[in-house]
Amino acid sequence: MATFVLVHGSFQGGWIWKPTAAVLRQAGHEVYAPTLDGCGERHHLIRPGITIAAQGREVADMMFYEDLRDVVLVGTSTGGLVICKIAELARERISRIVFVDALAPQPGERVSEIVQRDPNTAPMPTTELTRGPTREELENRLFADLEPELRTWAVERCTMHPVEASDAPGELDAFWSQTWDARVIRCSLSANPPESHQSRTAEKLDADWHEMDAGHYPMLSHPEELAALLQ
Repeated sequence: MATFVLVHGSFQGGWIWKPTAAVLRQAGHEVYAPTLDGCGERHHLIRPGITIAAQGREVADMMFYEDLRDVVLVGTSTGGLVICKIAELARERISRIVFVDALAPQPGERVSEIVQRDPNTAPMPTTELTRGPTREELENRLFADLEPELRTWAVERCTMHPVEASDAPGELDAFWSQTWDARVIRCSLSANPPESHQSRTAEKLDADWHEMDAGHYPMLSHPEELAALLQ
């Protein structure tokens, strides 16, 4: 059986993986879905200095103290940046990296250069330390494809995201200088990250390529199908 470490994206916490983690555990796998610093149930700890590198270090340390080996490291959305940093810091513990509709910027590239936000959409509310969508945007855009009960459950758990952990050009250079056993899973009903970005990730890593007929949150909407691809 495999050991999975599942890393969430912006405005989320480890909770986003709950349906998929349940399927994996039922199949006998060991599953960890940590909530990153300043996110989810840890949103009250927001402070300066919560960066992609700091979040990556925390998960790499967790893998060390839990004695995890042969880990299938999975990231979604902006969690793609974090798993790149985790992989750099804990290479000897990683067996495979999986990007699920995830961002993986090249050296010097910014997330804002990749994500194609609708110009007619109002800017997200931002504070000195955080940014995040309104409840209306969560319900009508980000989680619009989910069943009503599941949508409400997810919306109630979303939190603002640390701004310093949203973009970090140059922080992932060491990741791209190495070779990895990787898989890219693209969600065809999701506009971001665009297909061109994800296909470039697959090409750069010589990764397996899979597509799902799903929106940006397949871990909620298609847990069985996603779990099968992760295995």
